[in-house]
Amino acid sequence: MEQRPIRLGVVGLGRAFTLMLPTFLGDERIELVAACDPRDEARAQFACEFKVPVYPSVVELVQDAAVEAVYIASPHQFHAEQTRVAAAHGKHVLVEKPMALTLAECDAMIADCQAAGVHLIVGHCHSFDTPYLQARRIIDTGDVGRVRMIHALNFTDFLYRPRRPEELKTEEGGGVVFSQAAHQVDVVRLMAGSRATHVRAVLGSWDPARPTEGAYSALLWFDDGVYASLTYSGYAHFDSDEWCNWTGEMGNAKGDDYGLARRRLSKVQSAAEEARLKSAGTYGGPSYQPPKHERLASDRQHQHFGPVIVSCERGDIRPMPDAVWVYGDESRQRHPLKPPGVPRFEVIDELHAALLSGQRPIHNGEWARSTLEVCLALLQSAREQRDVSLEHQVSLRQ
Repeated sequence: MEQRPIRLGVVGLGRAFTLMLPTFLGDERIELVAACDPRDEARAQFACEFKVPVYPSVVELVQDAAVEAVYIASPHQFHAEQTRVAAAHGKHVLVEKPMALTLAECDAMIADCQAAGVHLIVGHCHSFDTPYLQARRIIDTGDVGRVRMIHALNFTDFLYRPRRPEELKTEEGGGVVFSQAAHQVDVVRLMAGSRATHVRAVLGSWDPARPTEGAYSALLWFDDGVYASLTYSGYAHFDSDEWCNWTGEMGNAKGDDYGLARRRLSKVQSAAEEARLKSAGTYGGPSYQPPKHERLASDRQHQHFGPVIVSCERGDIRPMPDAVWVYGDESRQRHPLKPPGVPRFEVIDELHAALLSGQRPIHNGEWARSTLEVCLALLQSAREQRDVSLEHQVSLRQ
């Protein structure tokens, strides 16, 4: 594989970018060469920090000859159009999840990138995380037999973190289905390895002050007989990181901050004030906290998306932030994981292999479209109170 950094331009300097920034700072395979954002203060900070050009729009950024690939980290509703613009200028695309808000947009993104001969990779999704990739490798050995059943759950404070108004409107891509089920569905599909066939779901919307889905439970079936249960709650009560040794989603040890999200939000008096609070904490904002620059925080483990148990014919597999446990007939084994030198390095693994070696990525457009189809089916199933068939699915090996 050719060894050189990928010259990356960033589209959108909001929260998604801040979560990927430690990766970009720590991974020598990435060189940040440009950025665009509509906020003056965000552009100013990026230009100061990286000494590279900044632009107010994606149209201007993709005309920069130094940009080889773009990382699209803008709000969900802009992904499709920004991908079209990037592909039209010959730029490879790494776009945040969810890929888009409709299957038609996904189809257009795939077609645009194929026509331009550029790669399309969707992430970060938590199915990139090493604990799940290692669990999949264990499954692939055949030692525990075929996957038969999967249970995945996650209880967080998602709904009570500061939000822009559209993030609380389902029709505009808000709520836990678009933002959080995209992670969980991706992980479950990776563990199953086969094509999903249909889904049945119920949704929870319990707080009139946060008028979107804050919880869901679903059963997802696959064409080889595997079935999975998925449960998520973002209502900021029980925290399932308690069952992951108090390691948070980002791989850091969690302190005793019970109720913090609700306490912070209780001081907000309006939707506009809440949006300003979120903006203040993002890149370039007055309360933004830059990531640590050391290569490895002493307490860092792997990122994860809550407890997952994969039941196979001859054992159960439990991915954890620091190890993968395998529970067999007569003994259990702990497969330790080396702490990550750089968070989310797995995304760069896939991006680098695709761009410099032509290796087909797992998290391509077809894979991400399948995940979005399941997410849309969750909404439809709950709305119509019936099973919903899935027609645009791909398996892990396709």
